[in-house]
Amino acid sequence: MNTALEDRFDFTVPPELSARAPAEARGVARDGVRMLVGRPGGAVEHHRFGDLPHLLRAGDLLVVNNSATLPAALPGRLPDGTPVALHLSSAEPGPHGTHLVELRRAPETPHGAAGPYPPELTPARTGLRIGLPGGAAAVLGEPFTARLRHARLTVPTALPAYLSRHGRAIRYGYVDRDWPIEAYQTVFATVPGSSEMPSAARPFTAEVVARLAGRGVLVAPVTLHTGVASPEAHEAPYPERFTVPAATAALTGHVRASGGRVIAVGTTVVRALESAADPDGVVREADGWTELVITPERGVRAVDGLLTGWHEPRASHLLMLEAVAGHALLERCYAEALEHRYLWHEFGDVNLLLPD
Repeated sequence: MNTALEDRFDFTVPPELSARAPAEARGVARDGVRMLVGRPGGAVEHHRFGDLPHLLRAGDLLVVNNSATLPAALPGRLPDGTPVALHLSSAEPGPHGTHLVELRRAPETPHGAAGPYPPELTPARTGLRIGLPGGAAAVLGEPFTARLRHARLTVPTALPAYLSRHGRAIRYGYVDRDWPIEAYQTVFATVPGSSEMPSAARPFTAEVVARLAGRGVLVAPVTLHTGVASPEAHEAPYPERFTVPAATAALTGHVRASGGRVIAVGTTVVRALESAADPDGVVREADGWTELVITPERGVRAVDGLLTGWHEPRASHLLMLEAVAGHALLERCYAEALEHRYLWHEFGDVNLLLPD
């Protein structure tokens, strides 16, 4: 998949275009980040996120992810006392009764980020016991990918409470320091479960939501708990827990029948809605695990537009974006974003792929 992506999307993101801190810490309001709008035919426009209500129409539907971010990075120790970092994939076991975890190098400084192990140097092996704070432990199982492993956790309390006490937000080397978990929550976050923030919704504020409502734009939730998406690996999506409520499913059908547009806020929402849609694009109430991978060949059935962050050239999410927007428009958006120095990653700027 990576080779195909490199062939389809030939661009490089300079390191200085990584958003190293939340917008608020950079002196910008959450809803003040930049937003590039791409439209059919290749037209692009440059906006601030606060312009969103004026770019949508009465009767449009924004579907948002209400998953809240967990402090899913834990300090651990190998049996010989070597410190490590354990990144946890979700608040509940997966379909096989285990969690997916990533074992990473412990930060080299108190305020550093955990780094990846080269495959040939990783201590991860089946049966390895990792000691965790408060008398907890993780025992590694079989590999799931080259990076992720199944693991069985033993913790003294409910896992979300344990993580709140001992964990911190997952972060990578492009972020300048640890930020409190609140920096990784969106205004819609009500259901704890994500390992990494559903970041497309981060620029929303209560004021923007109120202005959307005032213009007759509808907002409805789904839940999809994101797993650990290490930026070094660029793997295909793996199973994630999702829920599409009956009310949201019904509203998508009503909006489309009335001529409105269903616009997903984030790739997580696309995955949830498409997992709940039948071949004719009718969204049904759904609850479970999804392994759906959306490609241009598969296409999208339930989504008309997408608000998303900026993705690396080898990120599998680009195939989903191409399914929504088409290759030509996506290339144009990324060329414009690079030329105008938009910011990448979870604290960065956003891209609105808007249908006619």
